Amino acid sequence: MPLPQPDDLTSLVLRTDFGDEEAWDAVRAALDAAGEYPHATYVSEHRFAGLGVQAVMAEEAAAGEDEQIFYLFLADAATMKDSGHPLLAVDLSDEPGRTFRVPARWFPDISANLSIANMDFAEFADAADGSGTFRGFDQV
Repeated sequence: MPLPQPDDLTSLVLRTDFGDEEAWDAVRAALDAAGEYPHATYVSEHRFAGLGVQAVMAEEAAAGEDEQIFYLFLADAATMKDSGHPLLAVDLSDEPGRTFRVPARWFPDISANLSIANMDFAEFADAADGSGTFRGFDQV
């Protein structure tokens, strides 16, 4: 079964951790509060519970060409536990499997630029700090 498609000009945020409903609500609230416009298509389906990067890549590889997406963001256990709610950004196209963390504060900028192909995934991943987290281009 292919991964869900995001709504126009938004990025797919796929929930993979279902242990804390309040944390999921907090993640969505933080992402929604970070930007002026909607930037996320939220998917919270139990069939994605525990899904990791390799499994996401396998699902995407099995999808038809018209069903493929180029990147997505996972709301995994680390996202739910950290107060900054850093999503795991996953490249599914240019360098499949490449990842970096995105705190909610930076999500709208990354989502907007990736959704209109203004910037490439690698530009953000290359700007991630030593912990693998993107904290803006001024932090590099």
